[in-house]
Amino acid sequence: RRKLARLSELRQDEPVDFQYPHEHPNCACFLVKLGQEASGGIGPQSDVVAFSSLCAHMGGPLAGLYKPEHKAIGPCPNHLSVFDLRRHGMVVSGHGTQTLPQVVLELDGDDVYATGVMGLIYGFHDNKVAG
Repeated sequence: RRKLARLSELRQDEPVDFQYPHEHPNCACFLVKLGQEASGGIGPQSDVVAFSSLCAHMGGPLAGLYKPEHKAIGPCPNHLSVFDLRRHGMVVSGHGTQTLPQVVLELDGDDVYATGVMGLIYGFHDNKVAG
């Protein structure tokens, strides 16, 4: 369980970058308040979600490619995959065949916590944190 942000400080359509579940550059993730209800979303509007910033297809970098008008991320610079952030990171176009790994979030008061990952972070054989 890792604290990521305060709900009251999140601004709609302004992604917040973080690393999870490992403190490793390839575990780049982002948290975003979409302003629309989303599958797996938290908060009063169920619109706060988090995902891996690496394309599920071949690990291409997605950081900075959030499209607020579509509530999607992409296209991946490698093979043009685009992922719908309202629908568990579902592939909407491109070569991707798996959803973008979604970070499971929990709200405790005003604090947003990451508690797990649905899907496998690209480049890892599991999402477990050594300990």
